[in-house]
Order: sequence, then C-alpha cells, then structure tokens
Amino acid sequence: MYNSKIIGLGKYVPDNVVTNEDLSKMMDTNDEWITERTGIKERRWVKEGSGDTTATMGVKAAKQAIERAGIDKDDIDFIIFATLSPDMYFPGPGVQVQHALDIKTVGALDVRNQCSGFIYALSVADNFIKTGMYKNILVIGSELHSHGLDKTTRGRGVTVIFGDGAGAAILTREEDTTKGVLSTHLHSQGEHAEELVLVAPGMGKRWVNDIIADNDPNDESYFPHMNGQFVFKNAVVRFSEVIMEGLVKNKMGKDAIDMLIPHQANLRIAQFIQKKFELTDDQVYNNIMRYGNTTAASIPIALTEAWEEGKIKEGDNVVLAAFGSGFTWGSAIIKW
Repeated sequence: MYNSKIIGLGKYVPDNVVTNEDLSKMMDTNDEWITERTGIKERRWVKEGSGDTTATMGVKAAKQAIERAGIDKDDIDFIIFATLSPDMYFPGPGVQVQHALDIKTVGALDVRNQCSGFIYALSVADNFIKTGMYKNILVIGSELHSHGLDKTTRGRGVTVIFGDGAGAAILTREEDTTKGVLSTHLHSQGEHAEELVLVAPGMGKRWVNDIIADNDPNDESYFPHMNGQFVFKNAVVRFSEVIMEGLVKNKMGKDAIDMLIPHQANLRIAQFIQKKFELTDDQVYNNIMRYGNTTAASIPIALTEAWEEGKIKEGDNVVLAAFGSGFTWGSAIIKW
C-alpha cells in the first residue's frame, strides 16, 4: 500500500477582471451589497472570442502543474477532470485534455460534484494510487460559469458570486505512508438537491425538445437557482463536521492545522469556520475576494496560490474542505 502526494500545482484565470462596480452597470446591485454578503470584490469572466473554455483553461493549468512536477506528460497514467460546466453536454472535458496535451491513450474520468468536485477527484486519484493501479495522476478542476449566468437584476443573487478559472495538481506514488494524502472523507445528502440546481437541459425535467417547443424567453430553468440562506446554514455545519472527521481519523486536534484551504463559496462561511477552529489569518487561505466562487476550480487555485506564496511548507498539515450542490461535501488531510 502506498500514499499519494502532490508534486505539482498549476492554475489559470482569464485576464478579464469584472468588478462589483462593473456588475452595478448590468443589474441593480452595488459594491457594498455584494461585499457585505459574500466578501467578493471582483471575479474573472471569460471574454467572448478569447478561446478560453473549461477544457482549454484546464489544459493551461495542467501544463503548469506538469512542468512544476518535473515529469513528462507521458508519465501521466490517468486524468481526472472535475467540473459542472463542460464544453459539451457529452463527452466530458477529460478526453479533451488527453488530446490537447497529446498524452498517450490513458483513461480520462469526469467528476460531476460541483463545489466539492476537486475533493472527490482528489479522493479518487488518491485511492487509485494507494492500490498501486496508477503512479502519476493529473487532477483538474475547471469552470466557465460566466457564459451561463443571468446577468440581469433577476439573477443577481447568483450571478455576482461566480467566476471562471482552473487549477490542477499532479499526484504521484509515495512509499512513506506518513506523508502525502493521509485521508479523504466524502458525503452527500440528495434530499436537498434542488436547493442549488441547474435544471435544464436535463433528461428528467427540461430537455432540449421542451425548451425549443416552449420557446419561452422567461424560462429560468437553464439558469442556476440557489436558496442562499439554506445553503449557507447547511454549509457551516457540514464544513465543521467534515474537517473534524478528518482530524479525528488522523488523531489530530484542531491545533494541528497549519493551513486550511476551504472551498471559496462565501467569505462569511470561511470566517465562521476559522473562528470555530480558532485559526489565525495565517492558517486560512482565502482568495474569493479576487476570483469569486470558481466551484471545482476554487480549491486547486487557492492551493496553488498558497504554495506559490510560501504559505505551505514541507511537513505542514494541510486541510482541504468543500461543500456545495447536491448537497455534497468532503475533506482531505494532507501531510505536505
């Protein structure tokens, strides 16, 4: 039995910065309203015609991660791509990455767990490596939200939150089982699936034939819906539970946390968790102020930045945690 460890990290965000003031020109909102509720000051949105897509952003992040890992692209044995915003309904973007990077015909798996997608993908990669099935796995989280948001006052409660971007990690085999990914913990509660949902197109309720037949310009089923207060209340509980689950599993107290990187859903959630676990500002990494919520991309982007800034050092206990649509949530405990 092996452990897996992260040996390379990369990120990519579009150049186009969209501030709260920019949004106030599109809808009835303002900087104070957005900042107070979310902590977000700006986000990146892909510009039409830029060539950036969920897959291409993932490729750019992956290239950086591969280079930093010091491996050849053909050393990669498997690809896992987490996203809720694929370029196509099918196939998923994993195979697009395999083609774009000109990697030999390895398997490519797509993970659809929204905000907790990267944690789920990391867990799958970790277990593939633990069993000895694969040695080097490329894990990507990438999202392009901006092209599917309702940029009117009607959609402001959701639209102001989300941004575009991608992050990637290379996981490899580690024979020292005291290092690397120590444990991952995954959960779901499908009874709340429709509290944070995108209904159409979907085979069950609103498929393409229905949309075309109705031709209803006011049809909101293909815009994201979120019961914000309900999601917030559940998130703060589940974040706390799943972080504690990981600590207990590894016989650690909350004082063992060197760096917590939460999914960047809402700065208020992160601040609540920070206070509950009695962590300092130096022990929690947040970048939602600059990028908004990039869903499956948020943890790998934040993890990459924290590492780039020297906030994560060898021997540190790094905790990753996420909660989102599904409801799904999870955590990972890593000895760096």
